[in-house]
Order: sequence, then structure tokens, then C-alpha cells
Amino acid sequence: MAAPVAQEELPILEAVINIRNRLTALKRDRGEYIKPSDVNALYQAVVKQVTKLNDVRDDNTTYNNRVDTTLADVFSLLSLCYLTLGRTKECPAVYSQIASMRQILNHMNESAVYNESDLAPFHRRLHELRQIVQHDAESGKHPEAMTKLLERQFNECDAIVESLQESLSVLSVELIPIHERLVTVRRQLVALAAKEGSHKAELKPLHEELRKIDSKRVDGKFLGPGGIVPASQALCSSLLEECFDILQEIKAQEESKNVAFSLKAIYDRLSGIRAELENLVLTHRWSLRETDLWNYSLSLQEIDKMRIDGKFVDSEGNRPPGQYVLLYLLRRCYGLIYRLLSSSEPVSEELMPVANKLSTVKKCLNEVLKYGGPFSPRDLYPYQLALHQIDSMRKEGKFVGVDGSIPEGQGIVMAHLNECHELLEMLKESMDEGEEDDDEYFEDEDEYAIEE
Repeated sequence: MAAPVAQEELPILEAVINIRNRLTALKRDRGEYIKPSDVNALYQAVVKQVTKLNDVRDDNTTYNNRVDTTLADVFSLLSLCYLTLGRTKECPAVYSQIASMRQILNHMNESAVYNESDLAPFHRRLHELRQIVQHDAESGKHPEAMTKLLERQFNECDAIVESLQESLSVLSVELIPIHERLVTVRRQLVALAAKEGSHKAELKPLHEELRKIDSKRVDGKFLGPGGIVPASQALCSSLLEECFDILQEIKAQEESKNVAFSLKAIYDRLSGIRAELENLVLTHRWSLRETDLWNYSLSLQEIDKMRIDGKFVDSEGNRPPGQYVLLYLLRRCYGLIYRLLSSSEPVSEELMPVANKLSTVKKCLNEVLKYGGPFSPRDLYPYQLALHQIDSMRKEGKFVGVDGSIPEGQGIVMAHLNECHELLEMLKESMDEGEEDDDEYFEDEDEYAIEE
């Protein structure tokens, strides 16, 4: 439960709530592009409040009151705004990605189903994001209050990753292959559990594999070379038992669409969110505004908070069947949000339509070049027209925003544009060569006719 807000923090809370409301209004306005000037003004306002908060707080004390939760909302929204503007290599843009990673890592810690290969991408991404923050800190691009906040976030993530690695470090060498295989089988099982319909054919090989792994145990223990009993038996044995539990639950619940009636509303909600996020993964270049992810994050957090001791319960406090399915869907949604955040391109939403159009033109030109002619100037006209239209949008060599600002992503868009022009020139040259060959052919024909 959140602690009460101290008297000296009340003005800060009021200011932060006001900033959150303004950010929410900015996010909801689909009629206009998000303006960098609006985001910068709100960012400066937040930093000012954080500085005030730091002045009235003790650095050695951990706080968790309404000011902190509201600030977390504000920084998440600001971070998504920065991603929407294409400013992916700046401190504020990092915040939402760290928050998303922390959610996934917490769930990995809770489930205890992971291996070294699962942790490696988080290591790499944390290192990449930390470099962005360090660069901004050294250059003084962003205030110290912001970099300190992010450093604390990094430390929290690092602590979780270290804890996860320590759990794996107790695994003896002999049991690592078994553990990794059990992790894979469990994932396959929960993925099947989340799918509707009968899965008998898919379950059979997984069931057989679990039996084979189980048969390696002697008196309930996995043995190493020479009959020794390796350490970390509990980790593998509990994972094996859990796999069998999921298997039995899938079999028992196939008739009732995987989840109990009392959990059906949560299941439907999570399924809907997953479907929308999976669609965004496919179409994000054309349809995603990063600030839209805020609503999905809020919905998932609401669902996550419904759990009691890690389980979803009904109105009577019971734990109905279908827990694995709901947890799988919840974690899948968290993973999709993280994927969308980490794949955000450093191009402003205002320039994204231009970038997408150029990307399409480039693909078409590459295909035309790949398969060759014959083609006429008329065939190339649509591409020339498209590039001319894009060229005419520039002012003094730059793409300018509605408010007169220079949107992020100029370099990327210009690189695409230049590449398209180069491809078009190559096609024109090949067309000219083709015409010369035709002329030579007709000259030969005439000469042959005269000789006859």
C-alpha cells in the first residue's frame, strides 16, 4: 500500500498530476502530430518538480507514495512521446523501455522458467540503453535529475538480472541440458494451453519427452556420471512436475475452452490485447503511435494487480483452473510491448509516412531492377512522380514540420530518398541501353533487307 504524501510534497503532487493530464491530452489528440515544443515544455516542467522533490527527500530512504506512482506515469508518457518524435537516442526515451524490461524480468523471476539464452538479450539491451544515458550525462544534454532517475532504474533491472543469474549458477553442468529442455517444453505447453481447440497430436510428443526425462531419475533424483547426484535437483524436479501439471490441466480443460468461466472475462480481455499488439507488430511502421502503447500498459498492469499471491482468484477467493493460460497471455503481451518499444525507429511520426512511402518505392524499384525489362519511360513514371512529390516537400533541403520545426529522422529519410533516385537512374540507364540495342537490331534488319 502506498505511503501517505508528506505535507511538503503536496504542491509537487498537484503539479505532477497537472503535467500528467496535459500529457494524456496530448496523447489523445490524433488530429495533430505531437509537437516537440509541447513535449519539451512538459519535460522541463517535470524535471523542475523532480528537482524540488529531491530537495525535500533523503537520498538514503526509499519512498513509495502517490507522488512516485504519478511521476512513474508521467515519465512513461513522456518517454513514449520521445519515441513518437523519433528521439530514441535520448534519456527520456529510455525510461519506458527499462520499465517494460523490468516487468518482463519480474515475471521471469516469478515463474523461474528461463535460461542463459533468455537473459543474454536483456544484458545487451541494458548495456545499449546505459550508453545512451551515460552519453547524455557526459554531454550535459539532460539534467542530472533525469540521469539519476534512470540510473536507479538500471540498478533495479541489474539487480533482478543478477538474481536470475545466481539462480542459474547453482545448476550443475550435468543438469543444464535437462533444464534447458524443460524450459522449452514448458513454453510449448503454455503456448498450446492458450490456443483453443484440441491439441492431442501436439501434446503427444511433448508428453513422451517429459516421460523420457522423468525416466532418467532414480528414486526421484537425476544422476550424473558415476551415479553421483548433481546439485540443483529441486530446480529441475520442480520444473518437470510443473510441466506435468500443465499437461494435465490442458487435457482437463480442452472441453471448456482452456479457462474456468469465472476467469473468462480476463481471458477474453487478454486475448483481445494480444491480438491487437500482434497486429501492431506487423503494421507498426504504418499504424503505431508509440503513445498508444500507454493504454495497453495500463490495462496489463490492472490485470496483473488482480492476482493474489501470483494467482488469479474468483469472487469466493478460489483459484480456478486456467492460471497458466492467463499468465502466458499476460507475459506474452508484456513481451509484445517491449518488442514494439525496442523496435521504435528514430524517425518522427510526422516523417514516418514519408519514410514508409520511400521504403515502398525502394522495394518496388529493386524488384523492377531485379527482374529487368523491357520497360518504357511510362513504366517508370509513377516512381518519378512519387519521388518528385517527396522532393517538393523539402525546404532548403530539409523536411519541415507543420509548426516549422525540423522533425527527427532527416538523415534516414534522405538516405532512402537518395537510394531511390540512384535506383531510378540505374533503371533509366538500362532502358537507354535497351533502346540502343533495339536501334542496332533494326539497322541490321534494314541492311539485311537491302542485301536481299
